[in-house]
Amino acid sequence: MDLLRFFTAGNVDDGKSTLIGRLLYDSESISTDVIETLTRQSKNTGEHAAIDLALLTDGLRAEREQGITIDVAYKYFSTQKRKFIIADTPGHAQYTRNMFTGASTAQLAIILVDARNGITDQTKRHSIISAVLGIPRVLVCINKMDLVEYREDRFKEIVSDYRSFAELIGLRAVDFIPASALNGDNVVHTSSNLSWYKGLPLLSYLETVEVDQFNGADEARFQVQYVIRPQTEALHDYRGYAGSVLSGAFSVGDQVTVLPSGLTSKIATIESNLKEVPSAVKNQPVVLHLEDDLDISRGNTIVLSSALPATEKEIEATICWMDNHAFQPGHKLLLQQNSFRTKAAIREIRSKIDIHSFRDLESDGELKLNELAKVHLKLAEAISYDAFEKQAKTGAFILINENTNNTVAAGVIH
Repeated sequence: MDLLRFFTAGNVDDGKSTLIGRLLYDSESISTDVIETLTRQSKNTGEHAAIDLALLTDGLRAEREQGITIDVAYKYFSTQKRKFIIADTPGHAQYTRNMFTGASTAQLAIILVDARNGITDQTKRHSIISAVLGIPRVLVCINKMDLVEYREDRFKEIVSDYRSFAELIGLRAVDFIPASALNGDNVVHTSSNLSWYKGLPLLSYLETVEVDQFNGADEARFQVQYVIRPQTEALHDYRGYAGSVLSGAFSVGDQVTVLPSGLTSKIATIESNLKEVPSAVKNQPVVLHLEDDLDISRGNTIVLSSALPATEKEIEATICWMDNHAFQPGHKLLLQQNSFRTKAAIREIRSKIDIHSFRDLESDGELKLNELAKVHLKLAEAISYDAFEKQAKTGAFILINENTNNTVAAGVIH
C-alpha cells in the first residue's frame, strides 16, 4: 500500500487543527476510547452540541508549548487505498525551523487559507519554504468557506491571487480545494453547500493524488552504518557492510563504486534477516558483501557504477538556522548526512532569503534563529550527494555545533 507523507501549515486560527481532526474523525480513523475522551473534554469546555475536533492535535500542542521549543506533531492513519503520515507544523513565524523540519520529508504540502482573509504573509512564508524544499505538489485548502457564505467568486479570487504568487516563486504544481472543516464540508464528504465545486473532497484527493512524481531520482544509494567484522574462528574472513538502502535497488553481481574513494567491486552476496537474498530495495535494511577486500568505513556510500552521485569537498546549500545563538564566523561545525559525518565550515553566506517575498537579501555575515540563507560550505572530507529535489535522503543534512553537540541548522544541497 502506498504511503503519502504530507504536512499542514497555515496562520494561527486558520482551522488547521480542526481540519486534521475532521479528516481523522469523518474517515473513521479514531478509536472509540479517543472519541469518548474527546466528547468528555468538549463537554468540559462547554461545547455540548458537538465534539471539538481541534482537541485531537491541540492536546499535543499544549504539551509541546510548555517546553522550550514547539516540535512537530505527527499523526498516522490509513484508508483502504493509502497510508498517511501528517506532520502538523506550528503556524507562528518564530517556529520557521520546526516547519522546515516537518516539511523536509514531505511529498505534499497542504497550506490552509482563511477564506475571509485570503493570502497573507504567513501564507507566503509557508509557500516559500515549500518552494525552497522542492515540495513536488502544493494543495491550497481554502477553509472557512461557511464564513463567506460558500461564495464561488471569493474562492476564485483567492485562487487567482495564489496562482500569481506561486508563479513568482516557482512552485511546480498547485491544486485548490474549498472547505469548511468545522462543518465537514468537502473534507471527507462532498457538500451541497459547495455544489459549484466539481473536484474531489480532501480525503479522496489525498487517496488518489499521483505519487510517482514524488519519487525523485531512483538511482541506487546505500550508506554504510556499520562494518561487521566478527573475527572469530568460524567467521574469520567475514566482512559485511550494514545499512538501509536509501533509494533504488541492488542485486548480487552488480558492479558498484565506493565513495568517496572511488574504488570499485561487485556485490558478492546480500543478507537480509540472516538469510541470503538475490536483491535489496529502497528502505530495506541489509548487509552487503563485496567480492574485493576494500577499505570501507561508516558513512561511505555504495552506488551502482553506472549512476554516480556528485562527490565534492565544497557544496552550495540552503540552510535554516535553528540555534538560539546567532552564527558567528569561525564556528566549529560538523555536517551530518545520514551516517556520514565530517568537519565543516560556512565559508560564505551568499545571501539571505526573505521568507515573505522570496527575494535574496544582502548578507550581513550573521545568521539568526529561523533565518534562511544560501551558503557555501567547505568540508574536511568529500560528501557524496544528489541534489535535494532529485533525492532527499542524500541531498539533506544537518549542521552540529562541535563544542555543544547541538543541532544548529538543517540544510538542502543544490
